Amino acid sequence: SWSVHKHQIFYQLLVFLRPSPGHSFILEEDTLGQQPEPCSYIRVELECTCSREHLMALTWCFVHSTDKKLPKDQRSPLLRTLCTGFLLEVQRIASWVQHLVEAAWWRLPHWPHQHLRVLPSSRSCKFLLIGPSHRQSCIELFFALQQGSSDN
Repeated sequence: SWSVHKHQIFYQLLVFLRPSPGHSFILEEDTLGQQPEPCSYIRVELECTCSREHLMALTWCFVHSTDKKLPKDQRSPLLRTLCTGFLLEVQRIASWVQHLVEAAWWRLPHWPHQHLRVLPSSRSCKFLLIGPSHRQSCIELFFALQQGSSDN
């Protein structure tokens, strides 16, 4: 959605998270059988990709990794970067996305004309863009899991 307030344009975008190959996301219910707060209990499960490995020759099977020195929750880059144990953490996702956007910003052709400022936020990503005429745009990214089929 978007809105205009005084001299600022506000954009709010919903970003659906999808597991990378060899992973699946499981939305955990709380002990009373109720759905928890969004992104609060998302368990990441490692999936065996051994059969796909032979077909694509690009996939690494994290379940049957030959590196037994690493615990299972450290074999996958997704688990090491965005999780505590096997639980996906929205705070880590927000921080990771903020760093990616900042790093990519300087490589875009328009960066000298737009100033990017990362705004504090722990469960979403907030950015402030300031243009040459001091016009401001505030962008906030929210993260969610899509329920049901991911083919839609």
